[in-house]
Amino acid sequence: MPTRLVNVVVDARDPATLARFWADLLGWEITQGDATEVDVTAPAMDGWPLDLTFVPVSDPKTSVNPLHLDLPSISPTAQAALVTKALSLGASHVDIGQGEAPWVVLADPEGNEFCALDPRPEYADTGAIAAIILNALDPGPLANFWAAATDWPIVRDEPAFASLRSLTGRGPWLEFLRVPALPPGKNRVHLDLAPRPGESQTAAVSRLLALGASHVDIEQGDAPWTVLADPEGNEFCVLTPR
Repeated sequence: MPTRLVNVVVDARDPATLARFWADLLGWEITQGDATEVDVTAPAMDGWPLDLTFVPVSDPKTSVNPLHLDLPSISPTAQAALVTKALSLGASHVDIGQGEAPWVVLADPEGNEFCALDPRPEYADTGAIAAIILNALDPGPLANFWAAATDWPIVRDEPAFASLRSLTGRGPWLEFLRVPALPPGKNRVHLDLAPRPGESQTAAVSRLLALGASHVDIEQGDAPWTVLADPEGNEFCVLTPR
């Protein structure tokens, strides 16, 4: 059985403060917090099936994240209001070479990029987060891997990007955007997968390896999760069944 997406995990020097920024921006709740992680959870009506999980790290951010979040808007006025709200909470404008784009690129208080999108009909029903965007050297094959890993079908496949959407038709898109190069080093934002209750973590890892994943050591030690990388080297974790 395919694993399921369960978390978007963000490395943070101050997890509690960064979690508060995102909870306030999205209108979500902090549902768990301790020395190891802080979780931000969407209300059931939002349709977002994952947690935003903030984990402590000591190293600062040094390059553009290959994974970021896009936030939707329903009108130019709503987009402007979203940008104003984000700035008031501690976000900042950031230039990543987007030029005269219709979306606005911002960074959260620890420098993690995100986009306040112009109105787009495909994101009208996603809730507070329109899409999880992963940069890719070759979007099509990477989308194929993640479609098999998550059981989210590919619904758009273009030379410049590919898009997955949950069979439920709710929550965010998972999209792969073509870029000329990827930054080196460990990703500061990554995805967590998990087998369903009653299924085997070991079997899930074996299946993902057969799909093209590889083991990777990020000094996780004797952790209860397994760290893998997708075919383009993006780290993700396979958690215990849940």
